[in-house]
Amino acid sequence: MTHTHLLAQLEVYFEKHPSEKQNVEEIKHFVQHHPDCLLPSYKPGHITGSAWILNSQKNKAILTHHRKLNTWIQLGGHADGEAVILSVAHREATEESGLQSVRPLSKEIFDIDIHTIPENKSMPEHLHYDIRFLFEADEHEPISVSDESFDVAWFPLHQIQEINSAESIFRMVRKCR
Repeated sequence: MTHTHLLAQLEVYFEKHPSEKQNVEEIKHFVQHHPDCLLPSYKPGHITGSAWILNSQKNKAILTHHRKLNTWIQLGGHADGEAVILSVAHREATEESGLQSVRPLSKEIFDIDIHTIPENKSMPEHLHYDIRFLFEADEHEPISVSDESFDVAWFPLHQIQEINSAESIFRMVRKCR
């Protein structure tokens, strides 16, 4: 597994978002020092890929009511060994929503986040080093809800903070303005 592409993308991201230096440096360090960082079985943590999906008017985003976390968040999931995290985010978005119209708006990283995932039956508490990309999809296309979610729905950007006020989510909303 090569991590060169991801490290290069993180450099480009840092150039555009120097205020996020701490998270960029932490993710880069994790990737450089943990060759198994793309495997979901790697217990300290792992790279995940997420999709921030907007409608064509760029005034709504689709979120999932995640079953294990019991909160509304962006679609995404484990890299499963895949080194191209944009592909991971795209795969997860399609699998978790059923939307076939999902397309990337950029190949550059849109946002990053590091967050703790609580212990569950199969894994101890660990970190997700989340690499997020910006996508667009047709909000009129039928949605299907995967087993990983209670629900999947479109929300106006100005209302997202009412259902999830986490800085990690609201930062993506602000980046859309």
